[in-house]
Amino acid sequence: MIQAPRKSLVTKIFLESTASRGSACTSSMDLPMIPLICIQVQFFCYFHYWCFTLVILPAKEFSLRQPPLPTPLRYIMFIFVFLQDLIKNMLSTKLYIWTIATSCAAFQMETSPIQLAVHSRLLSYGSSESTKLVPALPGNRGKTVCSVKKLELEEMNFSGIGRKNDQQVSGRFHRLKALSASGISLVPTVKRVPTYLFRTDIGGQVKVFVEKINGKYKVLVEVLPVELSDAHAELVIVWGLFRSDTSCFMPLDLNRCGADGKSSTVETPFVQGPSGKVTVELDFEASLAPSYISFYMKSQLVADMESSEIRSHRNKNFVVPVGFSSGHPSPLGLSFQPDGSLNFALFSHSAKSVVLCLYDDTSAEKPSLEIDLDPYVNRSGDIWHAALDCSLSFKTYGYRCKAATSGKRGELVLLDPYAKVIRSVISRQGGSEKCPKYLGELCQEPGYDWSSDVRPSLPMEKLIIYRLNVTQFTKDKSSKLPDDLAGTFSGISKKWHHFKDLGVNAMLLEPIFPFEEQKGPYYPCHFFSPGNMYGRSGDALSVIKSIKDMVKKLHANGIEVFLEVVFTHTAEDAPLMHVDNTSYCIEGGDLNIQNALNCNYPIVQQMILDCLRHWVIEFRIDGFVFINASSLLRGFHGEILSRPPLVEAIAFDPILSNVKIIADNWNPVANDSKENLFPHWRRWAQKNLRFCADIRDFLRGESLLSNLATRLCGSGDIFSGGRGPAFSFNYISRNFGLTLVDLVSFSSSEVASELSWNCGEGGATTNTIVLERRLTQVHECGQSSGGSPAYEARKSFDWNTLKTGFGTQFISFLSNLRMRRSDLLQKNTFLKEENIRWHGIDQSPPKWDDPSSKFLAMTLKADAEVSQTPVSDIGGDLFVAFNSAGDSEGYPSTTSNRHGMASSR
Repeated sequence: MIQAPRKSLVTKIFLESTASRGSACTSSMDLPMIPLICIQVQFFCYFHYWCFTLVILPAKEFSLRQPPLPTPLRYIMFIFVFLQDLIKNMLSTKLYIWTIATSCAAFQMETSPIQLAVHSRLLSYGSSESTKLVPALPGNRGKTVCSVKKLELEEMNFSGIGRKNDQQVSGRFHRLKALSASGISLVPTVKRVPTYLFRTDIGGQVKVFVEKINGKYKVLVEVLPVELSDAHAELVIVWGLFRSDTSCFMPLDLNRCGADGKSSTVETPFVQGPSGKVTVELDFEASLAPSYISFYMKSQLVADMESSEIRSHRNKNFVVPVGFSSGHPSPLGLSFQPDGSLNFALFSHSAKSVVLCLYDDTSAEKPSLEIDLDPYVNRSGDIWHAALDCSLSFKTYGYRCKAATSGKRGELVLLDPYAKVIRSVISRQGGSEKCPKYLGELCQEPGYDWSSDVRPSLPMEKLIIYRLNVTQFTKDKSSKLPDDLAGTFSGISKKWHHFKDLGVNAMLLEPIFPFEEQKGPYYPCHFFSPGNMYGRSGDALSVIKSIKDMVKKLHANGIEVFLEVVFTHTAEDAPLMHVDNTSYCIEGGDLNIQNALNCNYPIVQQMILDCLRHWVIEFRIDGFVFINASSLLRGFHGEILSRPPLVEAIAFDPILSNVKIIADNWNPVANDSKENLFPHWRRWAQKNLRFCADIRDFLRGESLLSNLATRLCGSGDIFSGGRGPAFSFNYISRNFGLTLVDLVSFSSSEVASELSWNCGEGGATTNTIVLERRLTQVHECGQSSGGSPAYEARKSFDWNTLKTGFGTQFISFLSNLRMRRSDLLQKNTFLKEENIRWHGIDQSPPKWDDPSSKFLAMTLKADAEVSQTPVSDIGGDLFVAFNSAGDSEGYPSTTSNRHGMASSR
């Protein structure tokens, strides 16, 4: 019994023939590529099979698996299948070589090796490497497996090229030899040769190949003969090399510079080969690259100079990169390609030209090399891109973006917004307005061993967060750290035991991005890397390693790491604003914020998402607090959006699905917080502004008990819409406004918005009564900022205040209480009405709407089945009392018999 050959039994050996990414085509109107139609050698196989099926098998009376068909129907089926395959192969973009070696008991057949020669220029990419063998996939299912053939490819070289008219055409061909093998399938390794296709102003086409051979660059220019008229015969190419100025060509001999840039152009005649193609080969030393070759063609038979010249369809010179390629538009920023090249990609819609600036001296004020990216070769849409050999000796890079109205800003060298490793620039001459502050480093982020790191992955209801500024936390001499560790990520790693003593399990860092020094960390200049000031030596790579060491150390001790991020505005001199101000910034509206980012614009939204993913993947960050989150709800023109795309995209991003995302409505520009209805999709947590205001009012005796009760029960008026109390991040004091000590020490008209009370006397005092009253209000080991709510008034942390142990012991007690009674104090759902009982003075019902009532107590009733927690055998009800009166008359006399008691005065 003989079966029809199936694709699962046929070894398919193919060579990719996709179009070069280096194409100069940028749109349907600009330099389109002509797809190369490839062939499929398949007719031989079908012919053998159908001959057996239609002629031999009926004669020999062989039986088929399927019911036999009448002979006319078999012929019709043969024609139908053949035409179907023929049409499919005409549309294919791959070269298939089908081989079969089938043996049967009745027939002995052998297929001779197939030899096929393919001219190198039939493919958009040449091949200079031998193919590699890959083990075949199993799946024979008990059937005869066809033998496999091996392809050997000779090195590709340009053929049919000459500089003299009488030069003979010589060329090499790819020889593909089918050799016997078994049990393996073949996948070719192809070396891609950049190929560019242009349209001419007379309707023809010009194809350009660029390759580096034996230390020299060879450029093959090919003109299709059918596009040339007799009047344009005897063509000559006029060409030259340039880098940053298209009107000034480089001397081809670096040791001999001409006085006029035009003197560096060269005329070279074309040669017509036996195939009818008109070609010319240009070669020059590798030291002249990277650069562009600019050329046009002219005919020696046409007397009129203008009529004899052939240029691109834009009536400009043809421009092709040499020593670098057009690159790829994705990913944005600097990326390392598998072929060993560096790919640069920058978004700028408004830029009319972009110059890639390369530095080999980190202290130099001017770049060592400038490459003016061609808008038709190095641009796709609004993304400018190029690829260079990574073996070049350059160390840093930046961009110049010139718009129609950029003025002096077009001369600035700007940091790549996607740079992952940045260097602070210190000029030998002290710098100038044109000297950049930061440049991107031409290196990859160092690898890091995360194998032993395990994220704590704490539920939100169990979080106790410690907020700090990296520099101010250990910068003071009282930290007793060496100077090179003080104020750095490494300094935090040395103080991890302090967090454990307090009982906190999460650390929130103020923004660690590079920032404007005059205004502080809430005015970032860059988003994809930590500031170099947070490292021991200021070196970018050491800073990256130190923050990873810190995260790993804290994770090992069960502490999560959160970052505050500012994506709503930037510093005034942020490079992002000069790259494309019209796309990245919001114009108009009622924001009144300079350099406000257009967060919901697609390219800005993509940048923010890429940034967050980068910090989660590379640095293992556990959560983000979004400063000025209310501005994330703004549209293109400053309007409020009901479903802001960025907020929704963050909520459903798969990489961000396991990190905490917290909205903070504090605006660092106006130094205030505005309450709003923030869309959450049951993912976004939120800083609870009402908790802060109501607790402060209660402490100074100006709040209704009903407001206090609402906050103690989890702020159901805010978080009952599908979230729960765990999504409420509560605080009384933070890094802006008055410190906790100043909240009970200052209450002048200048700080009226802070809702503070000085307990009878303003500022520092020696009055015993006032000091005792302040101690009953707060227990804190912090320090005063002199009554100033400004962020700049904050001082470095004084570690000497911990010597008394009073503040740390109280905080540790509260942390342990929350952990021991997690059944009542760490719930992710709201308390039921039957689980809480309220008390007023002498255990009478509270006077909810009486402004003079200063006392409130509650009994939290534990469920019998969950009253004992895994960390403690203490169960039963919990009594908690709050008193803001000047005396203790409100305390009930029966509370001492409770299983647990806590009070606040």
